[in-house]
Amino acid sequence: MTTGVGGSDFATELAAIRNERDAVPPIAAEDHAKRVALAQARMAELGISALWLDGTTNLTWLTGLKHGQSERPVGAVLPVRGPLTYLCPEFEVERLKTMLALPGEVRGWEEDQDPYALFSDILRAADISGGTIAIDDMARVFVAEGLRAALPNHHFIASKTVTSHLREQKSDHEVALLRQAMGMTLRIQAAAARALKPGVTTTEVAAFLSAAHAKAGFDAGPSFSIVLFGEPSAYPHGVPYPQTLKEGDVVLVDVGAPLHGYVSDITRSYVFGTPNARQREIWDLTKRAQAAGFAAAKPGAPCAAIDDACRGVITAAGFGPGYKVPGLPHRTGHGIGMDVHEAPYFVGGNTQPLAPGNTGSIEPTMAIYGEFGIRLEDHIVITSTGASWLTEPSRSVDEPFAGV
Repeated sequence: MTTGVGGSDFATELAAIRNERDAVPPIAAEDHAKRVALAQARMAELGISALWLDGTTNLTWLTGLKHGQSERPVGAVLPVRGPLTYLCPEFEVERLKTMLALPGEVRGWEEDQDPYALFSDILRAADISGGTIAIDDMARVFVAEGLRAALPNHHFIASKTVTSHLREQKSDHEVALLRQAMGMTLRIQAAAARALKPGVTTTEVAAFLSAAHAKAGFDAGPSFSIVLFGEPSAYPHGVPYPQTLKEGDVVLVDVGAPLHGYVSDITRSYVFGTPNARQREIWDLTKRAQAAGFAAAKPGAPCAAIDDACRGVITAAGFGPGYKVPGLPHRTGHGIGMDVHEAPYFVGGNTQPLAPGNTGSIEPTMAIYGEFGIRLEDHIVITSTGASWLTEPSRSVDEPFAGV
């Protein structure tokens, strides 16, 4: 039997989960104020007059306000100079005031009024009569079109030159939150592995993962939960039907949840029972690919270097080429922070240089339809000299949770 797999049960493992929510404090209001100052400095550098933040992660990252999106525009206007102004339906004004981490005027629009005209009024009050407006790059099309129609004298661009640019450069506090969230999820992964036995279903594992993340102190249950046994493990995003565990199955679990807004994302693949020669070969190949990606993760190197290194190991072993299966069918990494997938992306052709503070996954997958799949996913932070793991990767197919 693979070490650390089996021998316990879900009730015992859930009872042992402890709440770690307060191990790292959340982002404070003063940190959001610093982010606003950084955004305004960046806007001045790029000649941007104002920034519209829709009810997206960009709004939460910058201001601390977590609202979400609906058919009624809610968000914030940040001028290049001066204070934030929040915009929402009039009947939401008092509620929104209770949700603010950063102070600012809250302007409301009645149901029979044009919210985009109110946006124009806010700009005039900030003495902005022209220039470039950056629209939240996660805003819906109807919001962008409404803003353009209300402000014909302005030029519009996507916000990513401000929002993504700043969000990619994680602070030490953000890295600490990510490291804590990843470690908590990895410990839950190890607990789930110990609870496995023949006859367990993928839905039972998913239910345990949900309960364990809640008990551990995450903001909510898993943002995603992929649990696969046997041949379905070859499908990177899973299959739409449950499976039942049997001896010799590959187990693939990919799960993560938010902690103080910062998301974990850990994948482990291992064998329930004793790995056969083929399983061992493919697991070891995936491990070598992940190690090659880590070695390529250096400041100044293009983001593509990580994908190129992982993919090079796999194609050299006779798989692929490129994205062909059997082989590695997807990019080998993505940035992570308040969104589970965010810039920068570690994909072929991405010439953006890696920079200190970048965080993201190295997760090569070996997909062999008709047999099984292996994915090993851990995350790194780029430092001034190289990269550092946020969690310790699996050591071997025989000891996938050694050190946890």
